[in-house]
Amino acid sequence: MERLRLHIPDFSELWYRQKLLADPDTMYFNRSSDSCGCIDFPDDGFYDWYNYWINGFPMRYYAYVVRISGGTFIGEVWIYKNDIIGSYEDYYKMGIIIENVFRCVGYGSEAIKLLLDVAFCELGAASVHNSFKSFRLDALKTHLNSEFKVDCYKNHICNVSVTARDYFNSRKSERST
Repeated sequence: MERLRLHIPDFSELWYRQKLLADPDTMYFNRSSDSCGCIDFPDDGFYDWYNYWINGFPMRYYAYVVRISGGTFIGEVWIYKNDIIGSYEDYYKMGIIIENVFRCVGYGSEAIKLLLDVAFCELGAASVHNSFKSFRLDALKTHLNSEFKVDCYKNHICNVSVTARDYFNSRKSERST
């Protein structure tokens, strides 16, 4: 049973992204010796950000993660086509932030699967990649539960990916059980 859906925010809903990025408990993974990990997202930056991310489809996709029951925003996901010269043509990078109070109940894995549906079914991605600090074992577990495989650990960073073929094969096996 699906508990979540993805929602492309209206401009008037950017207050949630601002709140999410300003929450030290949610952004703990981004901490450093001189920062709480929070990311400033000032009102005067909304227009440029919105134009870049929301109007950037199919090179970029951004959505809020929403609980179907109650319509509560609980996080965000994004994906963008990697335009580094020499990289795979349909190589996409993704990211996810689930608000701290909604973590550890499986929402991350479910949100990633919804994002992978967009990546592989709408964008035609051949593969989706993510990277995060290697001490983030919950992030690793969430990605492994979403069909990602570990590519490598390098400089305390865990690099993971999933191919379209592996993702669709896993969906076939889910439907047949």
